[in-house]
Formats: sequence, structure tokens, C-alpha cells
Amino acid sequence: MLSLEASRTGRQFQRYDEGCRQVVGCIPYRYKKGNQYIEDLEVLLISSQKGQSFFFPKGGWEIDESMEEAASRETQEEAGVIGFVECQLGKWRFQSKSQNTIHEGYMFPMRVTKELDSWPEKNVRQRIWMSVDEAREVCAHPWMKKALDEFVRRLVLQQQKEEENQTSCAIQFFRTEEQRIVGIGAQNGEEEVGLLPC
Repeated sequence: MLSLEASRTGRQFQRYDEGCRQVVGCIPYRYKKGNQYIEDLEVLLISSQKGQSFFFPKGGWEIDESMEEAASRETQEEAGVIGFVECQLGKWRFQSKSQNTIHEGYMFPMRVTKELDSWPEKNVRQRIWMSVDEAREVCAHPWMKKALDEFVRRLVLQQQKEEENQTSCAIQFFRTEEQRIVGIGAQNGEEEVGLLPC
């Protein structure tokens, strides 16, 4: 269970790989009007603590948690949202501007189920829902923009697959119904018409 009282601090439990600090984060998302279409997709960005830039919530992956647990914790601490963490979008190496070190970042989509009224970093960050195009425009980290592009690519593929399945089911229903009608005709001595294979 995640604590709502304070953000974790300190680096004593941080994970490193070949000298790179490992960080994890989420692209929190929702659909306007309940429609699951790309054009209705919104993503949640947060401000930096000084309020000068926007990006997706992320932070250190610690040794006592899985990647998904760390991504969920960081998103709750920084953005005040809870949801379902989905399949990893990828891994990116980037240079931290503040520490001048190389980090390894992992990003996950998070389907938001709840927005909290109070969360650990509420007083130092803003959160704002944006369209994908707006988020791509204002996101301060190029590696996070790549994660967003990968997320959208997957959603588009999923939507296309679902549309193909719906079309396939409709065609199959039509052909099954047509076969039933032709079969009845054949029983009545009428000529049976063959159907083209799918």
C-alpha cells in the first residue's frame, strides 16, 4: 500500500546499472467522454518544482520495489493519481541536467482510475491534462516525448486491430447468415451458390 503522507527521499536504496541511475515513470492517461479513440486521449503532465517546465511523473527505482511499483509510487507522489500500470514502453538513456550524470529511464502507461485531492507534492507541483499534441509540444524531456510517441503508436495499432476484428466479425456474421439462407434454398430444390473464402 502506498503512503499518501510524504514522498520518499534519499538515494541509499536507488538502483544503478553500470553507473547509471535507474528511474521509472508513467504516462498517466484517460479518455474524454469515455470514448477510447486517439482523438479523445488526454495525458497528465506535471510541472517541475520551480514551475518552469512540464513533463511526466518519474523518479528513482528503489531496491525494495518492482519497476511497476516504483512507477506507480512516483506517479502518486508527484501527480496525485492512481491507476493501472500497463506494459513497459521502453528504456532510454539520457543525461540529467541537474546532476550531469547518465540515467536510464523506463516508462509505462497508466490508465488513471482516481485523482487524489491531496498528495505528497501537491504544494510544489501543478498537474494538467493535455491532448497528445499539446503534451508533445510542452514536454521538456526528449526521451519522454519518444515514450509518448511509442504509447500512441501502440494505441493506434490496438485500435486498428479492434476495427479489423469488428469488420471480420461483421463479415463472418453476414456470411454465416447467407450460408443459412442458401442452405434453406438448397433444401427446397434451388441451386446452392458457393461463397468466396475469407
